[in-house]
Amino acid sequence: MDIHDLAVYKRQMYEKAKRKETVCQVNLFGVIYASEIEKCQCTIKDLVRLSGLNMGYIAEVSKGIRLSKYVVPIKKEASEL
Repeated sequence: MDIHDLAVYKRQMYEKAKRKETVCQVNLFGVIYASEIEKCQCTIKDLVRLSGLNMGYIAEVSKGIRLSKYVVPIKKEASEL
């Protein structure tokens, strides 16, 4: 997975987020894709820029990456959301 794929996934998660949950989804992106982000050796700044989102989300992606060492996301059925 390269930086362009990651940027697309990040944008999709942001756009699909419910109202008032966008920051949470950006954090979750960092949790889910932490290893891929590290493998592509790209900067978080470049990733956020490519996704077309506000540069303020750099810190939120970074938080998610750090959280990935301690949390495991759970999948829920669409009916539960």
